[in-house]
Amino acid sequence: MEKKTFEELLKSLEQVVKDLESKDIPLDEAVKKYQLGLELSKSCYQMLEEAEKLIVKEIKS
Repeated sequence: MEKKTFEELLKSLEQVVKDLESKDIPLDEAVKKYQLGLELSKSCYQMLEEAEKLIVKEIKS
């Protein structure tokens, strides 16, 4: 799988949220979307942490 940018991950996460807000989504699909949302959220958070570490490192240098 190709590595996505932060912006691409965030866009995917936003789409998952929109899908979950739909009242017509079946429960099994909602659970799958929720799990995907958690994975996307975790990936975004990790990318932000890495960026923060890099910035802090540069500031201290």
